Amino acid sequence: MTRTVMITGAGSGIGRATARAFLAQGWRVAMMGRRAEALEETAQGNPMALVLPGDVSLPADVDRAFAGIEREWGRLDLLFNNAGLSLKAAPIDEIAVEDWQRLAEVNITGMFLCARAAFGLMRRQQPQGGRIINNGSISAHAPRPGSAPYTISKHAITGLTKTLALDGRPFDIACGQIDIGNALTDMAQAFTKGVPQADGSIRVEPVMDVAHVADAVVHMGNLPLSANIPFLTIMARDMPFIGRG
Repeated sequence: MTRTVMITGAGSGIGRATARAFLAQGWRVAMMGRRAEALEETAQGNPMALVLPGDVSLPADVDRAFAGIEREWGRLDLLFNNAGLSLKAAPIDEIAVEDWQRLAEVNITGMFLCARAAFGLMRRQQPQGGRIINNGSISAHAPRPGSAPYTISKHAITGLTKTLALDGRPFDIACGQIDIGNALTDMAQAFTKGVPQADGSIRVEPVMDVAHVADAVVHMGNLPLSANIPFLTIMARDMPFIGRG
């Protein structure tokens, strides 16, 4: 039976790379994002792709997207809960409340809504079960300077991952998290030009090809439901995370 995956934030970056990697593996891939044209570009006309424009922070959009998967394919085997955004580094008192609220709507509420919808579909489908992979971050373990909103959101996702991993057991639903550091996407271009360090300096940081992240997510998704990777960290080898930096 052909397996099915939903990828949020599939119009660019890690989401796009992962969607194309699953298509190359023969999966049916549902793609959610705010820009339909970007999703179509990701799909490249592949008949195994299902484009589902929508905003993960809006409950009606999420419900519509997952209903579309159920209508078209009848089941969902995997959710890559990937959509997220970040803010420019700043001390917390210089961060606009409106910017925090928008980030929280996407990075926390959006992931909650998509996990909720996927969990419900996986619970009621036959055969029951599936897998959810949340996109965490190295910020879920150690913050960057001036990253309070993003770091808060990724710590919240770690809590979501642990809870879903526990609550999913009776329904054959596995949950894991991938924590990514310095994958070279449009959002990470700043690393190649210099970013703030804990000592106050600005330094260029090593990056890695986003294809390595996609390969890791595909590996996690290909595991049998009797096995799980609760947390996987993948990073540019020499980025300032392990050690003093």
